[in-house]
Amino acid sequence: MPRLHDKIALITGSAAGIGLATAQLFAAEGAHVYITDVDGAGAEKAAAELAAKGLKATAMTVDVSRGQDVNALMRAIEQQHRRLDVVVNNAGINIRTDFRNMSDADWTKLREVNLDGIIRVARDAFPLMKASGRASLINLASIMGHRGMRTLAAYGATKGAISALTRGLAVEYAPYNIRVNALAPGFIETALTERVLRVKAFSDALLSQTPLGRFGTSEDVAQAALFFASDESAFITGAELAVDGGMQATL
Repeated sequence: MPRLHDKIALITGSAAGIGLATAQLFAAEGAHVYITDVDGAGAEKAAAELAAKGLKATAMTVDVSRGQDVNALMRAIEQQHRRLDVVVNNAGINIRTDFRNMSDADWTKLREVNLDGIIRVARDAFPLMKASGRASLINLASIMGHRGMRTLAAYGATKGAISALTRGLAVEYAPYNIRVNALAPGFIETALTERVLRVKAFSDALLSQTPLGRFGTSEDVAQAALFFASDESAFITGAELAVDGGMQATL
């Protein structure tokens, strides 16, 4: 039996990278996945590729920083399924700049996607997760919520807030049998990190601080998400799992 047989799963920011790998894995494990992204064409392409393999997928254009987009998404899922069994809050952006030079506009954009978007989805999906009777909410935090690095102070602040939010929601949502956990990826090879990881001096320095000696892949994070989505983690809530090759454990 597939690990997500007959589950309805929503993955935000899933036209590419970690979100796409997660959607592909969840669909292969039996879920009907909602692939949502600001890149609507990319979401449609991803859903079509899964459908061509006989898997279940629905694409929607969604900007999590826009309340009307999230409302429309939840209405569509309610009309089709009446429930949500798994939500992966993956959508996120990064704006690299020295904090002292960050504009109000850049901070607002970063916060609206990385934090407000996760809050909005976690809140608006609650009735559908409650209807599931056995739901799992997975938030994408980051190693940068625990470690400091130049040009990433603001990004790290949003991710640290996600970690705190996860713990609070785990307690608040527990009476409704909704588990809430977080993933904290380290440096994963995606479009978000491509520009910095191709700088050899920088990548070498990061690898020297990674005990497993390699950067992560989107599939590494997707497998961790599958654990939290499945009944294998039925007694785990309020936890944060580092997917970082051991970077947080080293000096």
